[in-house]
This record gives sequence, C-alpha cells and structure tokens, in this order.
Amino acid sequence: MLRRASCAVLICFLAFVSVSRAQVRVPTVDDLINVRQISGPKISPNGRWIAYTVSETDWKQDAFVTQLWIVNLSTGNNIQLTRGDKSSSSPQWSPDSQSLAFTSSRIGDKSQIFLIRPDGGEAIQLTKAENGVGGYAWSRDGKFIAYSSSDANQQETKARKDFLGDFEVVRKEYNHSHLWTFEVSEALAAPITGTQRSKGKDFSVTSFSWSPDGRQIAFSATSNPDLINGGTSDIYRLDTADNSIRKLVSQPGPDSNPAWSPDGRQIIFNSAMGNPKYFHSNQRLAVISADGGAPQSLTDSFDEQPSFIDWNADGIYFSGQQKTASHLFRIDLKNNRIIRISAPESLIAGGFDFSADGKLVAFSSASPASLNELYVSSVSNFAPRKLTSMTDQVKNYRLAGREVISWTSKDGTVIEGILIKPTDFDPSKKYPLLCVIHGGPTGVDRPTLLDARYYPADIWAGRGALVLKVNYRGSAGYGEKFRQLNVRNLGVGDAWDVLSGIDYLIGKGWVDSKRVGCMGWSQGGYISAFLTTSSDKFAAISVGAGISNWATYYYNTDITPFTIQYLGDDPADDTEIYQKTSPMTYIKQAKTPTLIQHGEFDKRVPIANAYELRQGLEDRRIPVELIVYKGYGHGITKPKSMRAVMQHNLAWFNHYIWGDPLPDFSKPELPKKETSGEDRKTIGN
Repeated sequence: MLRRASCAVLICFLAFVSVSRAQVRVPTVDDLINVRQISGPKISPNGRWIAYTVSETDWKQDAFVTQLWIVNLSTGNNIQLTRGDKSSSSPQWSPDSQSLAFTSSRIGDKSQIFLIRPDGGEAIQLTKAENGVGGYAWSRDGKFIAYSSSDANQQETKARKDFLGDFEVVRKEYNHSHLWTFEVSEALAAPITGTQRSKGKDFSVTSFSWSPDGRQIAFSATSNPDLINGGTSDIYRLDTADNSIRKLVSQPGPDSNPAWSPDGRQIIFNSAMGNPKYFHSNQRLAVISADGGAPQSLTDSFDEQPSFIDWNADGIYFSGQQKTASHLFRIDLKNNRIIRISAPESLIAGGFDFSADGKLVAFSSASPASLNELYVSSVSNFAPRKLTSMTDQVKNYRLAGREVISWTSKDGTVIEGILIKPTDFDPSKKYPLLCVIHGGPTGVDRPTLLDARYYPADIWAGRGALVLKVNYRGSAGYGEKFRQLNVRNLGVGDAWDVLSGIDYLIGKGWVDSKRVGCMGWSQGGYISAFLTTSSDKFAAISVGAGISNWATYYYNTDITPFTIQYLGDDPADDTEIYQKTSPMTYIKQAKTPTLIQHGEFDKRVPIANAYELRQGLEDRRIPVELIVYKGYGHGITKPKSMRAVMQHNLAWFNHYIWGDPLPDFSKPELPKKETSGEDRKTIGN
C-alpha cells in the first residue's frame, strides 16, 4: 500500500515538473516591457517602514506609471499606497515618521507636493506652485518644507505667443529655478505657494539642504539652467531670517549637492576640486566650514565617483562603483580612512538610505539571477534581508545566464564585459554573437536581470545566440585612468575593445564569425556607427541615437563642453581629431547593413547625425534603414514606441543573423484585435 502511494506521489511530482517545464518560455517583447521595476527606497527615520516606488506599464495611456509602496519591517507586509493614472514619485518621510511626502501631477498638469500617512487614506495636496515643484526637502523639525520651482512668467509667455506666435531666442531665454519654503501646518488646511526665498537671474538652483537648526539652507546653483553651464555650479548659503545669500564655494568645475554635518558647522558636497575637465575626471567629496573657506577633499584615495548618502555620528557614508559592482563605504573622520561596509565583493547595490539613528540601511540590489529587489540591513553587521519578490514575475521565463568576462584589447588594456549565454550553452558549438554597447561613455553594464529596453538580449539568447555587453575604455567603475583612455581617442580605442572581445570569443571556439552583429544607443550608437564604417566584421549593425560626425554633433548638441573635454578643441581649430574620430571619415569603406534609430527632437545627439549616416551609406549602396520615432528626444520613453524599437531591432538582426524574411518597416504586421497588458501577443519574435 505504501509502495502504491509512493508511486502515485512520484507520478504526480513528475507530472508537475513536466507541466512546469512546459510553462517556461522565452519572453516576448511585451513581456519584457511589462516587467515591473522598483527603485528609490526611503527608510522611515524611526526604522519601522521603507517606502519605495514601483514602475508599471500602462498600455491604455501609453505610459510608464510609478506608484508608491511601503513595507512594514516588523511584519514584512508590502502595501501599495498610491494609485491612479498619474505617477507618484520622490517619496520623503516626515522627520517624525508619521507621514510620507511625494510629488505628483495627479491634480492639474504640474508636479506638486502631496502628503499621505503610511497606513493609507487620501493624499493631501500641500503646494500649488504655479510652475510646479522640482526638488524638495523637509526641515529637520518637520515644520517646514523647501522646494525649487521655475521663475517662468506664464502670463508674459502667453501674451507674447498670442501676439507673435511661438519662438525662442537660443541661449538667451532661460527660466531660472529658485527656492521657496512653506509651513506644513498651514498647507494641511489648503494648498499654498509659500514664501519665495531666492530670485533673479544671477543663478539657477539645482539642489539644496536644510541646516540642522532650520535657520539656513545650503544650495548649489549654476549661472543659468543651460546644460553647457554645468561647470559653473557653486555652493551658496541662504539665511531664512532675511533671505540673505552668501556664496561659499567658487572655483572651476562643478560643486554641487550640499548637505550639512550633524552639528551644523560644516557642509559636504560633490566637487571637481577646481578641475574644469569634469566629464571624464573623478569628482570628490569635499567639506567646507558653514562660514566659508577653502574646500577640503575627503576622497582623494577613492579612485571612482563617490555619491554622498549620509553623515552620521560614526562618519560619512557614500556609495561608489568598483568595476561591475557597487557598494556602501564609510569615511572614518578620525583618520580619513575609507572602509567598505557592504559585501560580498560582487554586490550590485544602490539607493542606500539610513534610519535617523544610523543603525539601519535600506537599499536595492539586482544580480545575475534576480531583478532589482529591496533589502534592509544593520550597518554594523551587514547582513541584508530581502523584503520584496519582484523576481517572481519572471519565474516562468527562460532567461539567459550572465557572467563577467575579461580580455586584452589591442593596446594591452584589460577590458571587461558581460557575457549572456543561452540556458543550454554548449562550449563545443559555435553561436551567433550580438554585441550590445552601453552609452555614456561613462555608463557601465552589469551582470543583472533584465534587458527590458531597446535590445531584447534574452529573446536572442533564447533563439541560440551569445550576447556580449562591452565595458569599453571610458566606462565607469574602473577608475579615472581607465575612464580617460578614450580622451582624444573616441571611437578608435572603443572599437579596439569591442573587436578584441569578439576575437577573444572566436578564439575560444564559441562564435560563428560570419554571424556577428553590433548595436547600441547614444554613445553605444556612436561606437556602432564607427564600427559600421570602419570594420567588415559584422553581418549587421544597429545605430541608436548615435553620432556620425563629431563636427555636426559639436555645432548642434546641447552639451558642447562634453565634446571639447573629450576631443580637446573645436572643429575649426583641430579638424584632424574630428576626422579621426568621426564615422563619416571612413564611409567609403563601409560594407555593413545598418539600421539607424533616432528620436525626432533629439537635442543631445541631433538627428542630423542620423540623416548624414543614412545618406552616406545609401550613396555607397549599403543596405540601410532610418527609422525616426516621432515626438521623442534622446530616449524613447513610452511603451508602444519602445515596443517598436525592440521589434525593429529583432527583425533587423533576425534577418541578417538567422535569415528570416526582412519585413517592410513601413508596413508592419499588426494584430487583428487590439488587446492590452500581458495578454497582448507580440509579433516578430
């Protein structure tokens, strides 16, 4: 009898395993876009709650919508606090932990500050800022909130438009950002604007922080909001008694993100420490007396970009990258020694936030086997406890493995990358290889789930391809010297790193050298464009929002200092460096079929770069398609257009790598019946 029962259990178990395996499948484009993502953990000052945000896909209104959630640390219960069609974001706890502020445009079309209790109920609108709220911060006693807002005069703008139509005088018309404060008790009765604390056209506020006694506000500001003036950012101090303002730090390069010491005697901030070439150089954490003086750098020994988190009784805490990992660090102010707090070495963590007593820290973290999840840990004994289960939503998808590999580039530089393998990878077989190149150039790729935007790596891996994500020279996480290896060497050195990575995998016998593709967005699009005109190694390439001609880019971009800092001069004075690093210089030797994707209103990489590359390839009779995504700038920010971007890339590489028919992009196949959400069927996979 027992034997029969055991057999019955075994049969049921095998049946369950069979069904479970049958349910595991390669995700579709829509599956990837539908994955919910968490970010922004904020631990309550009393250490009882953690607020965080969850981003979801709303196909009906074609938007990614963010809502607030909280988790009770004693019970582990996760509760959704906000709902609706409009996003709720930027949560900040009141100092007494009794309420949670956030920003939303749920009433009207401007972002305002709202307040909600952690046990739920209706949110209360606190502000009615005419031009909406930018950043905001509670005073330490919880009685006041400061916020930044534009000084745009809506009435003047409307009057001019009504009489003369709509126009803009370039680099002369700026809406500066300024500081306002309001009393929370008054705002609870009815939404208010508050008291304007700064004004005028001498500076534009970017970030700010209350002093512990609530009498002063430290803030950083640039000469105006134009991105080309990022290097003018300095530190100021405002006295709330009379609104007097004093500049505390004035030096070349940006000084920003001020915060006060616990005793109110010092201010810590991010600083280029007078270095005007700040795009590719390490910034520092520096301190200055609240009364001014010479800034003192605290992180000279940390060879990366430190990001300030908190100043507690036992030291200053910051986060920073170490190759593909990211960690929590503490500066011991007794000897300025920097100590890594978090572990293991491969941890990929971010969004660190402390309880008021400094004993607990909340953060988010992802891994090769998990999506971003929320964690909490004791600071003195770092042992993270997971609080969310976001990875459950992809448990029925066949997702590829991810690992960090390294190789030697042409000039001897060691390069790392993320290799994504099919689940049934066999080292004795040869696979197609698709290279995905990150932007920046100071971005970095990490071995984490999930590639849910632009380039669907798991779909290609599910079809039997290797995917290589290259952390080429210039990438963040590897120190200042590595980050500067492509200064006056853009494209050229970057191409060495991609091509040597391909050769490394070919040398291991894993890659079919006739089926190699390459793609990337922004700086990754530029490197892809460089490769499409200078190399014959690829069967197909996709260029997303990429630079094709540095001179065209320089004269049209919204961040001209970036070009000068990397190339050293402007195109008129140094034509040689612009020719050396421009894909169009090599257009006569182009051979690779190329898909070009670009946002219609891109100011970062103006669309002239896309048209220039398209025409150059067409003139050489190279197969080329240019797809312009209407209404977008540098990034694609809505679900339906993101679906289009991913499907276009799938179709392009599926044709040139696997031999599938190439569809007419102007006449896409559409579903017969419009559906929404997770039930939608995606074509082209």
